[in-house]
Amino acid sequence: MSEQGVEPVAVELDENEPLPDWREFDAVLAMGGPMGADDDADHPWMSAEKELVRDVVEDGRPFLGVCLGVQLLASALGARVRTMESPELGLLPVELTAEGREHPLFEGVEDPFPSLQWHGDTFDLPDGAVPLARSPVATQAFQAGERGFGIQFHLEVTPEMAREWAEVPEYRAYLAEALDEERADAFLAELQTRAEELHPTARRLFGNWVKLAGGTA
Repeated sequence: MSEQGVEPVAVELDENEPLPDWREFDAVLAMGGPMGADDDADHPWMSAEKELVRDVVEDGRPFLGVCLGVQLLASALGARVRTMESPELGLLPVELTAEGREHPLFEGVEDPFPSLQWHGDTFDLPDGAVPLARSPVATQAFQAGERGFGIQFHLEVTPEMAREWAEVPEYRAYLAEALDEERADAFLAELQTRAEELHPTARRLFGNWVKLAGGTA
């Protein structure tokens, strides 16, 4: 994104930073977190974020939601977000749909491609949304409106980020409950050693999104 001249402005809502006026930005990117998309009672800022997401997408402003971000997108547009029978965890393949194979967001992306899955919730598609990618157990990407996109998987993780995530108590507790301590340690160790396998796809997909956001694709 930096190579393409994007100037990012990071806003950490969970650190009580206020939402900016989205009209001042060319595009909005919403990333992940350990909370659920409907945990408004525990995280009051989520209601305002979902309102912002809805306004951005309805305005046709470019939006991309990643992991929790795609669930917020689905929820903001009236779709149900629900707990899965069992979490989807690991370095796992994602397959493009017929629409995804023809979509500029996934231009140049291998099919299937490797991804990091780290989620216990999934979502129904909002009305009119176009599914772009899937795994055996969940929708993995969709388009809503003219330039609203969401992806359930992670591609952006570096080995350093994996080590940092391993120190987040909420992440550790979630993995220990879903996998047990031994398998959780093995999962985190594998992620640290294999994270760079995700990066070619990450560079392609995020680069495609920047082009779409700039209206050049």
